[in-house]
Amino acid sequence: MHQKTKEIQKRYEGFLQTPSLWKNNAVYELHQFEINSKPSKINIDINEKLRLGKYIERLVSYQLTQENNIKIVAENIQIQQEKRTLGELDCIILKDEKPIHLEIIYKFYVYDDAVGATEIEHFIGPNRKDSLVEKLTKLKQKQLPLLYASECEQYLESIRLSSKNMKQHVYFKAQLFVPFTNKNKKLQILNNDCIAGFYITLKELKNFFDCKFYIPEKKDWLIIPHKNVNWLLFNPFKKEAEVYIERSFSPLCWLKKPNGELYKFFLVWWN
Repeated sequence: MHQKTKEIQKRYEGFLQTPSLWKNNAVYELHQFEINSKPSKINIDINEKLRLGKYIERLVSYQLTQENNIKIVAENIQIQQEKRTLGELDCIILKDEKPIHLEIIYKFYVYDDAVGATEIEHFIGPNRKDSLVEKLTKLKQKQLPLLYASECEQYLESIRLSSKNMKQHVYFKAQLFVPFTNKNKKLQILNNDCIAGFYITLKELKNFFDCKFYIPEKKDWLIIPHKNVNWLLFNPFKKEAEVYIERSFSPLCWLKKPNGELYKFFLVWWN
């Protein structure tokens, strides 16, 4: 298998094994899209220059084409008012011949109980630039209502569909990271299976002096850690990590303990 194909395969498998962030419509009455794909060989070419969100949309597109009861009608639909773009619909599909507007989201969040007052409010981006609440609010108030705009109705008519008989689902997957000091944290609303690792500060890094480390590129954040990478010893890793921290960027890292156990963690700059 070609090296690039191997990378896409590992990312696709990591994506498939990432659980949905909640079950059914437990959060904001947003209906999770249900699909149980088995891992398969992916045989598409994806532009490496795509940002992660768009890259994941290509993985989802491939996943949907593997299902006998699903047909993709349209993807990345720009809804415009004269020359102004109102927004974009990620995907319109037919599942069992019934139309669904599907929004695709894949996020990485860390749990900080100093932010907000509820479990959902406590989850923020690793660089503190975004939050789960902000994304859910945008979905509820902007992205999903776009389907009912008159400009969108015109587009739907052109493909012989109507919003009146169309369901809206979100395909919201996430990797969640909890503080190392509270790594056995149990969630009440969100899916505990989404907890993918922990996060630490540069000060807490000394607890792992006898470990080895790896800093994957962003698209490889999808991948489940494996041993076949160029591991760094503590001091070279710390030196490399400090460059990220100085830029106010929290890198996702892999950790290999002396006993061979592998973990994912974020090294955060802000604590």
